[in-house]
Amino acid sequence: MLKSKIIATGAYIPTEIIPNENFLNHTFYDADQKLIRQPNQEIIRKFKNITGISERRYAEMSIKSSDMASSAAKEAIMIAGIDPETIDQIIVAHNYGDIDSFAGTREMVPSLASKVKHNLGIKNTKCIPYDLIFGCPGWLQGVIHADLAIRANEANTCLIIGVDTLSRILDPADRDSMIFSDGAGACILQKNEDDNSGILITAARSHSIEELDYISSGGGNCGTNNDTSFIKMKGRKVYEYALTYVPQAMKECFDASGENIENLKMVFIHQANEKMDEAIASRFFELYGINELPANVLPMNISTMGNSSVATIPTLLHQVLKGEIDGYSLEKGDLVLFASVGAGMNINAACYQV
Repeated sequence: MLKSKIIATGAYIPTEIIPNENFLNHTFYDADQKLIRQPNQEIIRKFKNITGISERRYAEMSIKSSDMASSAAKEAIMIAGIDPETIDQIIVAHNYGDIDSFAGTREMVPSLASKVKHNLGIKNTKCIPYDLIFGCPGWLQGVIHADLAIRANEANTCLIIGVDTLSRILDPADRDSMIFSDGAGACILQKNEDDNSGILITAARSHSIEELDYISSGGGNCGTNNDTSFIKMKGRKVYEYALTYVPQAMKECFDASGENIENLKMVFIHQANEKMDEAIASRFFELYGINELPANVLPMNISTMGNSSVATIPTLLHQVLKGEIDGYSLEKGDLVLFASVGAGMNINAACYQV
């Protein structure tokens, strides 16, 4: 059966390392614009215990999302050893477009995918670039789109990128600002008729009634900025939503693959929050009667990378494939599951055989 296979990955990891200590001098307010009088040392300690984040990466101000996306794409193309002119689709998942300054204008036209095509120098007019706005699950949804195009014989080779510069839409007065970061991850997905490797099955869900504003845009917590410049998150609502629905969606996807849960080698979950991800994975395995999270099944990089939205899964996959995450490696034939959740609220999953 025709499948699509990831033949290469690439990433752009920003060079600016921002440790938690950088937030010691911030003045934090809650969502009701009331000053939080708890000492910042205590705020940061609790933040670290919950999220697992010690530091995060920010892009230099001279670098925009389209630049990071292009760099990640170039690495993936180089590793794949393909001619860029043979790429049929370029899908760039993001949420805020290009922003060249803090709280600056979000540039959405032309699309980031068109900018990437331009930066790669691709002249092929049949190479179709488009953007995908799907919250944090955007990169995985782009993979799902590309897989469908390949299975329908509408494409042979697709470039899928996840990128965001969240550091430029963070409210300095909001404690949640410590969660987010910047980055870009890419993969080359290609038609595979030679073996059993590739995407086995995918699934997606969306809840957009009362869940719509769990992650949204809003003004500053301190009341001095009332426009809609900043990313806002109802953390408790997001946590409860994720634990309720993501394990179910993962099981739905994995069951449809027909594979045995005992053969699942690794689970790649959107790097949103260390404790949340561990809880999601634990609840997923509990649905199969496995009450203890298997060893070395859940790779993470959030402690040093932060939450870079659509870039978390592709950068984590890239690092695992390069042997940069201690204790985690993949070999041909290994079975993995991708899963993500984010603004919308949207959820998706994909079962994949290396």
